[in-house]
Amino acid sequence: MNDQSQKQGENLKKSICYKDGRFYFTKQAERSFFFVLTIIMLVVGVFYKTGIF
Repeated sequence: MNDQSQKQGENLKKSICYKDGRFYFTKQAERSFFFVLTIIMLVVGVFYKTGIF
């Protein structure tokens, strides 16, 4: 029973943590953040090429 509660606690870790004046990300949060930025850059590039921006 105790092992199961520890696993749930590990899964509920914060994805972004601020400590000692720095931000720390989990690997999954970092990958998601950069994936979203990549998609935004792709969309802006398409809009630029089509003359919308």
